[in-house]
Amino acid sequence: MRIVVAGGSGFVGRALVAALAARGDSVLLLTRGGAGSGADRRVRTLAWDGKSTGDWVRELDGADAAVNLCGENVAAGRWTPTRKIQLIKSRVDSTRALVAAISQAARRPKALINASAVGYYGTSPEGECVEGAPQGRDFLAALCGQWEREALAAEPLGVRVVTARLGVVLGDGGGALAKMSLPFKLFAGGPLGSGRQPVPWIHRDDAVGALLFALERDALTGPVNVVAPQALDNRAFSAALGRALGRPSWLPALAFALKAALGEMSSMVLGGQRAAPKKLQAAGFSFKYPDADAALAALFPR
Repeated sequence: MRIVVAGGSGFVGRALVAALAARGDSVLLLTRGGAGSGADRRVRTLAWDGKSTGDWVRELDGADAAVNLCGENVAAGRWTPTRKIQLIKSRVDSTRALVAAISQAARRPKALINASAVGYYGTSPEGECVEGAPQGRDFLAALCGQWEREALAAEPLGVRVVTARLGVVLGDGGGALAKMSLPFKLFAGGPLGSGRQPVPWIHRDDAVGALLFALERDALTGPVNVVAPQALDNRAFSAALGRALGRPSWLPALAFALKAALGEMSSMVLGGQRAAPKKLQAAGFSFKYPDADAALAALFPR
């Protein structure tokens, strides 16, 4: 296949581009890093500002699919009014530009796989969030809603759109796990707040596998929860992380301290969603790491 990937230099994107190249696909990576070619001859890069169309538009003509993973890290800083605008624009502007480019192609891609997040459901500690669940009311829910609406604008163009609602992606070399594991390594790890809030997690290998699966399954459309099937609350997840690291997991981080340190962003770790991958399972996707103990043991081999 010939795949155009936007946002492919991030934590999930790097692994996805490597997997596409490894299976023999031709990949065009849109990046702010400039044009060129990497060590793998199957991967080319073109410069893109993340918000405008340009010469790269012609690469959409005849491509089999496009994958959009653009978006600034929501956990990189406090959610000030300025920061919120940046988080939204980094997702909305890039998606809008990509859909505009698709509209200009004479032979449009058959599919657009666009990232989103389980934050779409808002803070939902009770009940199960399947793909048909309503949108939440907090900032992350609003962000995800705007993001997905921009992607769905490609549907009237005859493009199959999948909005991949990612959970907490666990992998080495970055991502949330590096921050989550540090207190445990210092013998100061434990549950956050009450510990009862759900943690919708997925191993990065399975996240990439789900994106590849979505590229290949023509019947898969609309929102898709990209999370592991095992539902854990924060206390159980913290215990599993402690076991993987050979560290205790008894020292809780108090809710009021997290709110003071993180501000509104604390809602991400003190809330959560019990998201379930119903559409992936119904379509026949097989998880490599359906169990948190196995996933974390693979990431922290002892």
